Amino acid sequence: MTGGFFALLDDIATLLDDAAVVSKVAAKKTTGILGDDLAVNAQKASGFASSRELPVLWAITKGSFKNKLIILPVAFLLSAFAPWVIVPILMLGGTYLAYEGAEKIYEYLSGHKEKKESQIELSEEELLKAEEKKVNSAIRTDFILSIEIVIIALGTVMEQPLLIQIIAVTVVAFLATVGVYGIVALIVRMDDFGFALIQKADDESSLLHKLGRILVVSLPKVIRALTVIGTFAMLLVAGGIFMHNIHQLHKLLHFMPSLLGEMLVGLVVGSIAFGVHMLYVKVFGKETLH
Repeated sequence: MTGGFFALLDDIATLLDDAAVVSKVAAKKTTGILGDDLAVNAQKASGFASSRELPVLWAITKGSFKNKLIILPVAFLLSAFAPWVIVPILMLGGTYLAYEGAEKIYEYLSGHKEKKESQIELSEEELLKAEEKKVNSAIRTDFILSIEIVIIALGTVMEQPLLIQIIAVTVVAFLATVGVYGIVALIVRMDDFGFALIQKADDESSLLHKLGRILVVSLPKVIRALTVIGTFAMLLVAGGIFMHNIHQLHKLLHFMPSLLGEMLVGLVVGSIAFGVHMLYVKVFGKETLH
């Protein structure tokens, strides 16, 4: 009886060890998309009142966990019984990301940026509605990026036993959420950390004061940079999905550097999707995606 118990423990330890090794491989394969995920979500999580940044980020993080709980079982079932559905789903998600990227570029070029209404002019109810809208948009974008992360991770472990696939992909998916939103939280609270260092500094010439000032001054620049990076990251991810799954596109643009080709495809797909959406709004007079 004791021998059987220890044999079971040994089997479990071996299984977990194998899963850990496979998880590392899967995590390496998703590094690129995680970098894009960080840029996109940092952009989505910025622009809130200082007192609301962490509550909003926590709401988005909870939404991200819920996304994973939906995506993971569906991905395993589709992989086992209907693998042909995965690519069309990825491409639909890629179209949405490309649309968002193209929309941001249109807003910048046309000058139709979101109105930065003073928070004093808005009622509490209006502020909460605007906040909820941005949170929902962030969770939708996270859903698409999460599908990409899960599918890429799953693709690296397809030859492994089903249990190891489940453990490895689940670990990668949830570590992605913790890692990405943990870093985003550090970024959006950079100025608070800077102010804390300034208050602890003895005088303005001290290292703490200088470091704190750098953090405070850098935050708006970092957010602006991440907004630009996040926009192009959405186009790159979308273009990559189409390039990797449509052989004719890959063949047509083989002469281009891969990043340039993916950006071009993402921009074209996004422009078409945005144009169709604008036409729909003109004809029917109502929004569909926001």
